[in-house]
Amino acid sequence: MELVEADESDLDALVERWYDLATAMERYSALNEITYADVAEVPDDGFRAHLDDPDVTDYLVVVDGETIGFVTLETGDRPSRERGRYLDVVNLEIDPDHRNEGNGTAVVDRVTEMAREENRDYVTVSCEWGNDGARRFYRDAGFEPKQVTYARSLE
Repeated sequence: MELVEADESDLDALVERWYDLATAMERYSALNEITYADVAEVPDDGFRAHLDDPDVTDYLVVVDGETIGFVTLETGDRPSRERGRYLDVVNLEIDPDHRNEGNGTAVVDRVTEMAREENRDYVTVSCEWGNDGARRFYRDAGFEPKQVTYARSLE
């Protein structure tokens, strides 16, 4: 497994995989409802902006020359903390046909290596509270609960 930094030619692949991830998250909260009825409606401007943002990088997950997913990473710093340099996993999606084969674990292991190479102090990731599979996956990968985010709808 390798992580290949995405470029402009990969925008369609990123959008398609993001749409699959986003629509799968809709069932966990009404706040996750997306506005696009079809992947063809999704603009690529969000991922295009990542190409110019030094703190955000999208990678394609590639196994034996085949793209099987993507991961979005964002670096950050909390200067008031002794250990404040972090790498955040913003998105992680493995195509359904390639799940439960160790690919997600391989991605997390590689991201951890990258964080060490960049002299980061820790890696963060968030998932929906009701997504028991994701919570189990991240616990099994060595992540510990640190903070809970609450949301309040204004409707």
